[in-house]
Amino acid sequence: GMQSHLQALLSLYKLFCPEQVTITLRGKMKTYFKNSEGPWKAAIAAVRQRNQGTSPLSQAVFLGTSRPQSRKRKWNAQLVIPASSTNTNNLEDVGQKNRAYLYSTNMTFPVEQLQTFPQLLQNIHRLEFPSQMGSVLTSPLMLHYMNCVKDESIYLRLYYWMGQMLQEECTWCVVDNSNEEEFMSFLNTVYKAECFLQEGFSACEEFLYKTLPLWDGFCCRAEILRLVSWIPLSNFSDIKSYLYDPLAQLFFTSSIYFKCSVLETLKEMLQNWLNCSVMQVDSEFSS
Repeated sequence: GMQSHLQALLSLYKLFCPEQVTITLRGKMKTYFKNSEGPWKAAIAAVRQRNQGTSPLSQAVFLGTSRPQSRKRKWNAQLVIPASSTNTNNLEDVGQKNRAYLYSTNMTFPVEQLQTFPQLLQNIHRLEFPSQMGSVLTSPLMLHYMNCVKDESIYLRLYYWMGQMLQEECTWCVVDNSNEEEFMSFLNTVYKAECFLQEGFSACEEFLYKTLPLWDGFCCRAEILRLVSWIPLSNFSDIKSYLYDPLAQLFFTSSIYFKCSVLETLKEMLQNWLNCSVMQVDSEFSS
């Protein structure tokens, strides 16, 4: 039957091999196979490590996902548009013949050569998103393209990738993660992309709902509050339990500066919601 866990697996299969999954699935899937004891285990491991030194339980667990002991990959490796494997041979020769070949109607235009807005307009029907979806966040031209295409698979790819990155790099949910500056830089990149698109990412919204109860209100404060401002307003009971209650615990025990920052964030969240609502109403009215 169509159980929720099977739908979650099928959505992954459909993302990479859509021709193999012919049934209709929901566009936005919840997170499954998570271990609710993950944050508690991570907190206990941190306390044991501080009190007893190196502990066999010092390996971090974030919501049930074990983090590798060493991470040798470069942090921003996935935020740069890679050369497409299908166009590698064409990029070696910059002669006039090959250049004309790239602009032929039967050839996909390589996104790593996309430099100007006129190029985007001329080749908008011959572009395809790079294999590393994270690189889209740092490319305004690709964000323009993403806004125009409105392809569900694109948002799903970005949803899975961003959710994994936020899960692995959260400095207050992963034991012994000292890369706070790099994590702050990544959060800023996500925030700038949200401002450009004028909407928040669903993966970022889920990340905030999961981690705000564990947040100390100090680590990456400005970046987290900026991301909160792009959470879409929905059912009040959900907003209250997932957003207002965790912020209220910090609000009543923090400084005046933090209280003002939270109020400013909530004001910006309301403004963003009003702007998006007005744009939607105008679009429906014009149509």
